Amino acid sequence: MYRRVKPIRCLLFRGVRSVLFVVMAFSLLSNCKKELKERQETGEREEKIFTQAREKMVKTQIRNRGIKDERLLKAMLKVERHRFVPEEYQKFAYSDCPLPIGEEQTISQPYIVALMTELLKLNGDEKVLEIGTGSGYQAAILAELSKEVYTIEILEPLAKQAEKLLKDLGYENITVKCGDGYIGWEEHAPFDAIIVTCAPPYIPQPLIDQLAEGGKMVVPVGTDWQELKLIKKQNGKINVIDTIPVMFVPMTGEGVKNGQN
Repeated sequence: MYRRVKPIRCLLFRGVRSVLFVVMAFSLLSNCKKELKERQETGEREEKIFTQAREKMVKTQIRNRGIKDERLLKAMLKVERHRFVPEEYQKFAYSDCPLPIGEEQTISQPYIVALMTELLKLNGDEKVLEIGTGSGYQAAILAELSKEVYTIEILEPLAKQAEKLLKDLGYENITVKCGDGYIGWEEHAPFDAIIVTCAPPYIPQPLIDQLAEGGKMVVPVGTDWQELKLIKKQNGKINVIDTIPVMFVPMTGEGVKNGQN
């Protein structure tokens, strides 16, 4: 008699255990779904806040200060600046100021990004060289407005980080290189436009040489405070126009150290 009852008890135990397992699994699944829903709702709220902040930035910091290029304004509405700054600074991403991005570097003030880009007068067909990739934000803006963007960053951690982010965001017309921006990127020259987002003490001759006929270059020149210069190459001659005083991190590299000009 005992031998007959034992299998029944085992079956009952197994049945209860199976029911408990199903209940626990259902509860776990339900909690996961609830958590995912809450995260999704939180993410949607955050994206809405960022979108509103970006719209306000373009209106008050960019358009109201005289930037008129509609293609540029649309690009700055589209590119999500908060993705290019460290998480702890994302709530300040659309503020009217530069922000730290690591390696003692910064992402430029939104208005300066807009001004430097507008000075190039891009129409969509250009090959652009950027010196100083940094976070990759300026490269993303340029990629929205031109055909090809080649960007050089001397600090390897920033170069790798920017390259990954730009690829993740789907930019296929941006090529990132870790190297000395002072000497440019001769194998892809000439460039229709060059933008320099770090400050050399003087205009680098290699960059002038790599600027195409009819091309434009925007570069902050000087130490401490600098003058933002617009350079045009016409009929083989260089025309330099001073625009506004600015303050950028200094350009580094062997070219600057060796005083090449």
